[in-house]
Amino acid sequence: MDTNQISLICKALSDPNRLQIIQLLTCGDQCGCDLLERMQITQPTLSHHMKALEGCGLVSSVKKGKWNHYSLNRDQWTAFRDYIESIRAACKEEGGCCS
Repeated sequence: MDTNQISLICKALSDPNRLQIIQLLTCGDQCGCDLLERMQITQPTLSHHMKALEGCGLVSSVKKGKWNHYSLNRDQWTAFRDYIESIRAACKEEGGCCS
């Protein structure tokens, strides 16, 4: 994962609503109608947030009938988490950047 991709993910996660969406999707796939109900936001607002999350690759969607069904892209999430963990680990090493 390159720094441009990391930057896109960080930008997408900088919004509290998007963090809440990610949290909801960690429990499994969600229909857009369920996300709307749980978050109490409008459909255009949900579409705006999902566009950002899909744009950075954290979320994917499948249209089923009238509604989109969203899922967390676990490979992308794991790669992002591993990148953040590598920074933390480097700072903890003896003589690391934070020593």
